[in-house]
Amino acid sequence: MNDQIEAFLQYLADERNLAANTIAAYRTDLDQFCDFVSARSRREWCDVSHDDILAFMLYLRERRYASSTVARRVAAVKSFFAFLTRSGVVPHDPTKRIDSPKVDRDLPRALTPHQVDELLELPLRSPTPERIRDKAMLELLYATGMRVSELVALNMTDIDLVRGTVRCTGKNSRVRVLPINESAVTALEEYCDNSRSQLARGNDAPTDALFLNHRGKRLTRQGFWLILKQYAEEMGLGDLTPHVLRHSFAVHMLNAGADLRAVQELLGHTSISTTQIYTYINHASSAQPLRSEPRATEVNGVINEQALVPEEK
Repeated sequence: MNDQIEAFLQYLADERNLAANTIAAYRTDLDQFCDFVSARSRREWCDVSHDDILAFMLYLRERRYASSTVARRVAAVKSFFAFLTRSGVVPHDPTKRIDSPKVDRDLPRALTPHQVDELLELPLRSPTPERIRDKAMLELLYATGMRVSELVALNMTDIDLVRGTVRCTGKNSRVRVLPINESAVTALEEYCDNSRSQLARGNDAPTDALFLNHRGKRLTRQGFWLILKQYAEEMGLGDLTPHVLRHSFAVHMLNAGADLRAVQELLGHTSISTTQIYTYINHASSAQPLRSEPRATEVNGVINEQALVPEEK
Protein backbone atom coordinates (compact mmCIF):
# COMPACT_ATOMS: atom_id res chain seq x y z
CA MET A 1 0.00 0.00 0.00
CA ASN A 2 2.93 2.29 0.64
CA ASP A 3 3.99 2.00 -3.00
CA GLN A 4 0.79 3.71 -4.11
CA ILE A 5 1.32 6.50 -1.59
CA GLU A 6 4.83 7.06 -2.95
CA ALA A 7 3.48 7.11 -6.51
CA PHE A 8 0.88 9.69 -5.52
CA LEU A 9 3.44 11.91 -3.80
CA GLN A 10 5.65 11.71 -6.87
CA TYR A 11 2.67 12.74 -8.98
CA LEU A 12 2.11 15.77 -6.73
CA ALA A 13 5.74 16.78 -7.17
CA ASP A 14 6.06 16.13 -10.91
CA GLU A 15 2.62 16.93 -12.30
CA ARG A 16 1.17 19.41 -9.85
CA ASN A 17 4.47 21.04 -8.86
CA LEU A 18 3.48 21.25 -5.20
CA ALA A 19 5.94 22.59 -2.63
CA ALA A 20 7.99 20.15 -0.57
CA ASN A 21 6.25 21.24 2.64
CA THR A 22 2.84 20.55 1.11
CA ILE A 23 3.93 17.12 -0.07
CA ALA A 24 5.29 16.38 3.41
CA ALA A 25 1.87 17.23 4.86
CA TYR A 26 0.22 14.84 2.39
CA ARG A 27 2.64 12.13 3.46
CA THR A 28 1.82 12.62 7.14
CA ASP A 29 -1.93 12.53 6.48
CA LEU A 30 -1.82 9.47 4.24
CA ASP A 31 0.57 7.55 6.48
CA GLN A 32 -1.86 7.99 9.36
CA PHE A 33 -4.77 6.87 7.18
CA CYS A 34 -2.80 3.86 5.95
CA ASP A 35 -2.02 2.82 9.53
CA PHE A 36 -5.69 3.21 10.44
CA VAL A 37 -7.10 1.05 7.64
CA SER A 38 -4.31 -1.51 8.06
CA ALA A 39 -5.39 -1.92 11.67
CA ARG A 40 -8.85 -2.71 10.27
CA SER A 41 -7.30 -5.58 8.26
CA ARG A 42 -7.37 -3.78 4.90
CA ARG A 43 -4.46 -5.17 2.90
CA GLU A 44 -5.09 -3.44 -0.43
CA TRP A 45 -6.51 -0.04 -1.29
CA CYS A 46 -9.35 -1.71 -3.16
CA ASP A 47 -10.41 -3.23 0.19
CA VAL A 48 -11.08 0.22 1.70
CA SER A 49 -14.77 1.06 1.89
CA HIS A 50 -16.99 4.07 2.42
CA ASP A 51 -17.46 2.94 6.04
CA ASP A 52 -13.69 2.93 6.58
CA ILE A 53 -13.53 6.59 5.56
CA LEU A 54 -16.34 7.51 7.96
CA ALA A 55 -14.65 5.53 10.73
CA PHE A 56 -11.40 7.42 10.11
CA MET A 57 -13.20 10.76 10.39
CA LEU A 58 -14.80 9.64 13.66
CA TYR A 59 -11.41 8.45 14.90
CA LEU A 60 -9.91 11.91 14.31
CA ARG A 61 -12.80 13.72 15.99
CA GLU A 62 -12.75 11.45 19.03
CA ARG A 63 -9.11 12.34 19.51
CA ARG A 64 -10.03 16.03 19.41
CA TYR A 65 -8.08 16.96 16.31
CA ALA A 66 -8.78 20.52 15.18
CA SER A 67 -11.51 20.81 12.56
CA SER A 68 -8.97 22.21 10.11
CA THR A 69 -6.75 19.14 10.62
CA VAL A 70 -9.67 16.74 10.09
CA ALA A 71 -10.67 18.62 6.93
CA ARG A 72 -7.12 18.55 5.61
CA ARG A 73 -6.69 14.83 6.20
CA VAL A 74 -10.02 13.99 4.60
CA ALA A 75 -9.08 16.18 1.62
CA ALA A 76 -5.77 14.31 1.32
CA VAL A 77 -7.56 10.95 1.35
CA LYS A 78 -10.08 12.14 -1.25
CA SER A 79 -7.30 13.37 -3.54
CA PHE A 80 -5.43 10.11 -3.07
CA PHE A 81 -8.40 7.95 -4.02
CA ALA A 82 -9.16 10.14 -7.03
CA PHE A 83 -5.60 9.42 -8.15
CA LEU A 84 -5.97 5.67 -7.49
CA THR A 85 -9.23 5.61 -9.46
CA ARG A 86 -7.69 7.40 -12.44
CA SER A 87 -4.72 5.03 -12.30
CA GLY A 88 -6.96 1.95 -12.28
CA VAL A 89 -5.66 0.79 -8.89
CA VAL A 90 -9.18 0.80 -7.42
CA PRO A 91 -12.40 0.17 -9.39
CA HIS A 92 -14.37 2.88 -7.62
CA ASP A 93 -13.75 5.82 -5.29
CA PRO A 94 -14.99 5.13 -1.72
CA THR A 95 -14.70 8.84 -0.86
CA LYS A 96 -17.03 10.01 -3.61
CA ARG A 97 -20.06 10.36 -1.32
CA ILE A 98 -18.03 11.76 1.58
CA ASP A 99 -18.69 15.44 2.24
CA SER A 100 -15.74 17.57 3.25
CA PRO A 101 -15.98 18.43 6.97
CA LYS A 102 -16.84 21.96 7.93
CA VAL A 103 -13.95 23.96 9.31
CA ASP A 104 -14.35 26.24 12.29
CA ARG A 105 -12.94 29.61 11.41
CA ASP A 106 -9.97 30.09 13.70
CA LEU A 107 -8.74 33.64 13.36
CA PRO A 108 -4.96 33.98 13.03
CA ARG A 109 -3.29 35.57 16.02
CA ALA A 110 -1.83 39.00 15.39
CA LEU A 111 0.32 41.07 17.70
CA THR A 112 -0.56 44.62 18.64
CA PRO A 113 1.64 47.36 17.16
CA HIS A 114 3.24 47.86 20.58
CA GLN A 115 4.05 44.14 20.83
CA VAL A 116 5.58 44.20 17.35
CA ASP A 117 7.79 47.12 18.34
CA GLU A 118 8.95 45.29 21.46
CA LEU A 119 9.63 42.07 19.54
CA LEU A 120 11.63 43.84 16.84
CA GLU A 121 13.79 45.67 19.38
CA LEU A 122 14.37 42.67 21.64
CA PRO A 123 17.30 41.05 19.73
CA LEU A 124 19.54 44.10 20.06
CA ARG A 125 19.46 44.10 23.86
CA SER A 126 22.48 41.78 23.54
CA PRO A 127 23.75 42.21 19.95
CA THR A 128 25.52 38.95 19.17
CA PRO A 129 25.90 37.90 15.50
CA GLU A 130 22.95 35.54 15.93
CA ARG A 131 20.70 38.20 17.43
CA ILE A 132 21.67 40.75 14.77
CA ARG A 133 20.57 38.10 12.26
CA ASP A 134 17.34 37.66 14.23
CA LYS A 135 16.70 41.40 14.10
CA ALA A 136 17.09 41.37 10.31
CA MET A 137 14.78 38.38 9.91
CA LEU A 138 12.04 39.80 12.12
CA GLU A 139 12.21 43.23 10.48
CA LEU A 140 12.04 41.66 7.01
CA LEU A 141 9.09 39.45 7.93
CA TYR A 142 7.09 42.35 9.30
CA ALA A 143 8.05 44.68 6.45
CA THR A 144 6.91 42.25 3.74
CA GLY A 145 4.48 39.74 5.24
CA MET A 146 6.34 36.89 3.55
CA ARG A 147 6.01 33.31 4.74
CA VAL A 148 8.70 31.84 6.98
CA SER A 149 9.39 29.18 4.32
CA GLU A 150 10.03 32.02 1.85
CA LEU A 151 12.26 33.83 4.33
CA VAL A 152 14.60 30.90 5.02
CA ALA A 153 14.80 30.11 1.28
CA LEU A 154 16.19 33.56 0.45
CA ASN A 155 19.65 33.85 -1.09
CA MET A 156 21.98 36.84 -1.02
CA THR A 157 21.09 37.58 -4.64
CA ASP A 158 17.41 37.96 -3.72
CA ILE A 159 17.84 41.21 -1.83
CA ASP A 160 18.52 44.62 -3.36
CA LEU A 161 19.23 47.03 -0.53
CA VAL A 162 19.83 49.94 -2.93
CA ARG A 163 16.36 49.67 -4.44
CA GLY A 164 14.87 48.42 -1.18
CA THR A 165 13.35 45.22 -2.57
CA VAL A 166 13.40 41.49 -1.92
CA ARG A 167 12.60 38.75 -4.41
CA CYS A 168 10.87 35.73 -2.88
CA THR A 169 9.52 32.53 -4.36
CA GLY A 170 6.21 31.40 -2.91
CA LYS A 171 3.83 28.51 -3.39
CA ASN A 172 3.73 26.92 -6.84
CA SER A 173 7.00 28.74 -7.63
CA ARG A 174 5.24 32.11 -7.89
CA VAL A 175 7.76 34.95 -7.63
CA ARG A 176 7.01 38.24 -5.87
CA VAL A 177 9.26 41.29 -5.67
CA LEU A 178 8.36 43.12 -2.49
CA PRO A 179 9.30 46.57 -1.18
CA ILE A 180 11.11 46.72 2.16
CA ASN A 181 11.12 49.70 4.47
CA GLU A 182 14.05 51.65 5.87
CA SER A 183 14.06 49.81 9.19
CA ALA A 184 14.38 46.45 7.44
CA VAL A 185 17.05 47.76 5.05
CA THR A 186 19.11 49.07 7.97
CA ALA A 187 18.82 45.77 9.84
CA LEU A 188 19.78 43.78 6.74
CA GLU A 189 22.78 46.03 6.07
CA GLU A 190 24.04 45.51 9.61
CA TYR A 191 23.60 41.75 9.30
CA CYS A 192 25.10 41.38 5.81
CA ASP A 193 28.02 43.73 6.43
CA ASN A 194 29.12 42.21 9.72
CA SER A 195 27.28 39.32 11.34
CA ARG A 196 26.71 37.04 8.35
CA SER A 197 30.44 36.64 7.67
CA GLN A 198 31.00 35.71 11.32
CA LEU A 199 28.32 33.01 11.13
CA ALA A 200 29.67 31.76 7.80
CA ARG A 201 33.01 30.87 9.43
CA GLY A 202 31.37 27.79 10.91
CA ASN A 203 30.93 26.24 7.46
CA ASP A 204 33.84 25.25 5.21
CA ALA A 205 31.56 25.14 2.14
CA PRO A 206 30.44 28.59 0.92
CA THR A 207 26.69 29.14 0.73
CA ASP A 208 24.55 31.80 -0.93
CA ALA A 209 21.87 31.44 1.75
CA LEU A 210 20.93 34.80 3.23
CA PHE A 211 20.19 33.67 6.78
CA LEU A 212 22.69 31.29 8.39
CA ASN A 213 22.62 29.28 11.59
CA HIS A 214 25.51 29.09 14.07
CA ARG A 215 27.12 26.36 11.92
CA GLY A 216 27.18 28.62 8.88
CA LYS A 217 24.46 26.68 7.07
CA ARG A 218 21.04 27.79 5.86
CA LEU A 219 18.65 28.39 8.72
CA THR A 220 15.62 26.08 8.65
CA ARG A 221 11.95 26.74 9.41
CA GLN A 222 12.34 24.71 12.59
CA GLY A 223 15.36 26.79 13.54
CA PHE A 224 13.39 29.99 13.05
CA TRP A 225 10.51 28.64 15.15
CA LEU A 226 12.89 27.92 18.03
CA ILE A 227 14.28 31.45 17.78
CA LEU A 228 10.80 33.00 17.82
CA LYS A 229 9.81 30.78 20.74
CA GLN A 230 12.76 32.12 22.73
CA TYR A 231 11.77 35.75 22.12
CA ALA A 232 8.11 35.02 22.89
CA GLU A 233 9.18 33.58 26.25
CA GLU A 234 11.29 36.68 26.96
CA MET A 235 8.22 38.83 26.28
CA GLY A 236 5.85 36.58 28.22
CA LEU A 237 3.66 36.01 25.16
CA GLY A 238 3.41 32.22 25.36
CA ASP A 239 3.49 30.18 22.18
CA LEU A 240 3.56 32.15 18.93
CA THR A 241 3.14 30.60 15.50
CA PRO A 242 5.99 31.19 13.04
CA HIS A 243 3.56 33.24 10.92
CA VAL A 244 2.66 35.72 13.67
CA LEU A 245 4.47 38.61 11.95
CA ARG A 246 2.84 37.74 8.61
CA HIS A 247 -0.56 37.91 10.29
CA SER A 248 0.35 41.14 12.09
CA PHE A 249 1.57 42.69 8.83
CA ALA A 250 -1.76 41.95 7.12
CA VAL A 251 -3.91 43.20 10.00
CA HIS A 252 -1.94 46.41 10.47
CA MET A 253 -2.03 47.10 6.72
CA LEU A 254 -5.80 46.73 6.63
CA ASN A 255 -6.18 48.85 9.77
CA ALA A 256 -4.24 51.57 7.96
CA GLY A 257 -6.73 51.50 5.07
CA ALA A 258 -4.75 49.39 2.60
CA ASP A 259 -6.67 47.88 -0.30
CA LEU A 260 -7.57 44.22 0.25
CA ARG A 261 -6.40 43.26 -3.25
CA ALA A 262 -3.04 44.94 -2.68
CA VAL A 263 -2.56 43.03 0.57
CA GLN A 264 -3.51 39.83 -1.27
CA GLU A 265 -0.74 40.46 -3.80
CA LEU A 266 1.82 41.22 -1.12
CA LEU A 267 0.97 38.06 0.80
CA GLY A 268 0.99 35.93 -2.34
CA HIS A 269 -2.54 34.57 -1.84
CA THR A 270 -4.09 33.09 -4.97
CA SER A 271 -7.60 33.66 -3.62
CA ILE A 272 -8.98 36.86 -2.13
CA SER A 273 -11.04 34.77 0.31
CA THR A 274 -7.83 33.71 2.05
CA THR A 275 -6.92 37.35 2.63
CA GLN A 276 -10.42 38.29 3.77
CA ILE A 277 -10.02 36.41 7.04
CA TYR A 278 -7.79 39.27 8.21
CA THR A 279 -10.69 41.69 7.89
CA TYR A 280 -12.35 39.91 10.82
CA ILE A 281 -9.34 40.64 13.01
CA ASN A 282 -9.22 44.12 11.51
CA HIS A 283 -12.80 44.87 12.57
CA ALA A 284 -12.33 43.27 15.98
CA SER A 285 -9.34 45.48 16.77
CA SER A 286 -10.43 48.68 15.01
CA ALA A 287 -10.76 50.51 18.31
CA GLN A 288 -7.00 50.30 18.79
CA PRO A 289 -5.19 53.26 17.20
CA LEU A 290 -2.52 52.46 14.63
CA ARG A 291 0.93 53.39 15.85
CA SER A 292 2.56 56.39 14.25
CA GLU A 293 6.21 55.44 14.69
CA PRO A 294 8.51 55.63 11.63
CA ARG A 295 8.42 51.88 11.00
CA ALA A 296 4.63 51.87 10.66
CA THR A 297 4.63 55.00 8.52
CA GLU A 298 7.12 53.45 6.13
CA VAL A 299 5.25 50.15 5.81
CA ASN A 300 1.90 51.75 5.27
CA GLY A 301 3.41 54.36 3.00
CA VAL A 302 4.65 51.63 0.67
CA ILE A 303 1.27 49.97 0.40
CA ASN A 304 -0.55 53.25 -0.13
CA GLU A 305 1.86 54.35 -2.83
CA GLN A 306 1.81 51.01 -4.63
CA ALA A 307 1.59 47.40 -3.57
CA LEU A 308 4.23 45.70 -5.64
CA VAL A 309 7.49 46.64 -7.26
CA PRO A 310 7.38 45.25 -10.82
CA GLU A 311 10.00 42.63 -11.48
CA GLU A 312 12.59 43.58 -14.05
CA LYS A 313 12.40 41.62 -17.32
